[in-house]
Amino acid sequence: MLVSKHKRYLSGSDWVINTLDHMMKATTCAGNMSQVVLVLDGLLDESEVRSRLNAFVKQFPVLQGHVSRDIKLAPYWKIPAQAVNEITLTTGHADDLLSGGTCLTYFEKSANIPFQNNNDHVAFHLRSDRRQSMLAMAFDHRIFDARGAEMFLNLFQQGLKSGSSTVSGDIAFTSSSALTQWSRKFLAGRNVNRRIIGLSKSSHKALPVSRDGKGFFRYHLLSFTEQETAAIYGRAYAEAGYLMESPYLLSVIVQSMHELFMNRKATGSSYLIPVTLDLRTGLDPLQEIFFNYVSYLFYQIPVHEADDRKGLIALLKQQMYDQVKSGFPRDLAEASLLTRIAPLPVLGKLLHLPMKGKMATYAFSHLGKSSYQHPLFMDKKVVNIFHMPRVPVPPGLGFFSNYCNGRLNVVMSYLDGVLANDDVLSLDRGIRERFGVGSVA
Repeated sequence: MLVSKHKRYLSGSDWVINTLDHMMKATTCAGNMSQVVLVLDGLLDESEVRSRLNAFVKQFPVLQGHVSRDIKLAPYWKIPAQAVNEITLTTGHADDLLSGGTCLTYFEKSANIPFQNNNDHVAFHLRSDRRQSMLAMAFDHRIFDARGAEMFLNLFQQGLKSGSSTVSGDIAFTSSSALTQWSRKFLAGRNVNRRIIGLSKSSHKALPVSRDGKGFFRYHLLSFTEQETAAIYGRAYAEAGYLMESPYLLSVIVQSMHELFMNRKATGSSYLIPVTLDLRTGLDPLQEIFFNYVSYLFYQIPVHEADDRKGLIALLKQQMYDQVKSGFPRDLAEASLLTRIAPLPVLGKLLHLPMKGKMATYAFSHLGKSSYQHPLFMDKKVVNIFHMPRVPVPPGLGFFSNYCNGRLNVVMSYLDGVLANDDVLSLDRGIRERFGVGSVA
């Protein structure tokens, strides 16, 4: 194992994320990036935000690193001795941020702005009206996953609360090139390959996506009140079981999307949905803020089973249990270490082969309770937090839910042209009605 301030070997998951970033830069306007948005009850001071975030971010040279390879071909994140670049902070004003889709109009644009160069991986976007502010942190998925981004903002606020100007301390990364134990990796790869072959035997429904290199992502937010969220979670526990909100939420998405596919008369016998699984150990929170700690479960739902809610939830739970029991997420993480030898363009093409380019029908992720634990951000009350990810293309479509301050948020993220405005409104109505909270006015 290597302990270093200047080099962090990438995991297999990290290398796949780098591959998706490469693919998205070739097929859309920007790479594999996301935003976490904080809704605040009060106005932030632009100059204070800039100075405090600048001072904080500069404590982490890892945020200005880039990918390189060592003599053994293992890819690693090359970390400069110190961070020198100033943060990017854009600002703007509106009459009423929360009226209609005003806030998403602003942040939709920032979610599609590429980073300035290969050493730039974080940017901030502040929008305010007369009463409140919203702050988005745009981040490169090569350096943060969604939970890591929340943990990073939590660390920032923790430093403000404690009055300490230095939060990071003497951080060093522990990692391994892991270009050893090939037999174990090949055995894990064989198990993963069997699963992928099984999935590829069915024809999966998928919506057509543009590959002209100019596509940008659009977003639609369904944000539920505390009362609505309590009712939704009550139904989830009643229908799926205690703490089984993720299969319940996915079942609602599946049925709402099934209705759309039936109207589109799209071909295919099943839906293929990748779902993220957090693999953090929880042993060193500071160490596990940066880079990616997710693996994937793959749910395959036959079209003829999508109408039966009870049967659908049972199917999702059984597939979840089977994959976890068989060690599929662990094998996937182990086998993906083998992919790091392949150059990004080559690996990008290899990822398309098993599914003939239809890598998924759409993506789904339930982040669960927010990792941002403070009631305030820079002395302003945190009203809500939601995420705006750009989904790898294909499929260029995903649903992402999180829970913050007793409220559930569901964000639709889609490449422009994949969904029409009428489709989005229909999905909004379908999801709300299936949650039992009715349509938005």
